[in-house]
Amino acid sequence: MGGMRGMSDPVLVYKGEAIAAYGFGDPHPFGIDRHDVFHRELAEAELDGAIRYESPRRASVDELLLFHTADYIDMVSRKSQEGRGYLDHGDTPAVPGIFDAASDVVGTTLAAVDAIMRGDAKRAFVPIAGLHHAARNSAAGFCVFNDCGVAAEYLRQQHGLRRIAYIDIDAHHGDGVFYGFEDDPDLIFADIHEDGRYLYPGTGAAEETGTGRARGTKLNIPMAPGADDAEFRAAWRRVEAYLDAAEPEFMLFQCGADSLEGDPITHLCYTEQAHADAAATLCRLADKHCDGRLVGTGGGGYNRHNLARAWTRVVQSFAQAA
Repeated sequence: MGGMRGMSDPVLVYKGEAIAAYGFGDPHPFGIDRHDVFHRELAEAELDGAIRYESPRRASVDELLLFHTADYIDMVSRKSQEGRGYLDHGDTPAVPGIFDAASDVVGTTLAAVDAIMRGDAKRAFVPIAGLHHAARNSAAGFCVFNDCGVAAEYLRQQHGLRRIAYIDIDAHHGDGVFYGFEDDPDLIFADIHEDGRYLYPGTGAAEETGTGRARGTKLNIPMAPGADDAEFRAAWRRVEAYLDAAEPEFMLFQCGADSLEGDPITHLCYTEQAHADAAATLCRLADKHCDGRLVGTGGGGYNRHNLARAWTRVVQSFAQAA
């Protein structure tokens, strides 16, 4: 039966200054206002009986090492203290304190994973998270540490799971996750993104299906600039069939809102209904294959109105799932 979840089975939503602080200040697109813009919209949705707010936590260096190299972690720590220059080739500034802020993002995604694995809830949402461009040994595209990559390794190391699904509908290809696990057949990867011929990072062609023993196991679906909800739904049907056949044990959902029409740095034209529908489908698949276990992360989105609406619709779909 439909309807909102009761207090006995809430959607966990993470909120706090520690994750709000991840960003790069004006005029950088990834500003520190994104957290509060979302939470204001969420409050207006009046989901109080269906959600429970949780606090961030910081990842340890040992947890970061599950995905990232020691040399890279050391470099970020050093540059964070210096507080100048870039961590990459010009997209990701080394602002003071960025090491701690990025560690808080990772730790909060891990807190969501732990809560779900404990049985506190079936779904959780972390708005300032889904930093999918960071590679094992480098920053990229506003992303310092890859919380999704760390979470996949953490689920294996700490919770004994193997088949982790990563689903990404951000306008940008989740290259840090894809290449971080491109030869791993048990990292189930599905990504709908703007065609890399027109948008950073220029990767994610349909022919990229994994390497080595994972060849043919991953799904990249590039979309033409201007693609709308109807085209998204057609692509999403392929994702749904792929995930259903893969039978994952846990789902990580990167629901970047920069795929909505009007984002200042991308060219897709979805509405927030795409995010709502994707989230509802994933709840159904998670209930079928994963004991309901699903963590959503906010990812990108640089039109504040869009990100507030899209992320709120994801949380609403989580709350409404039977």
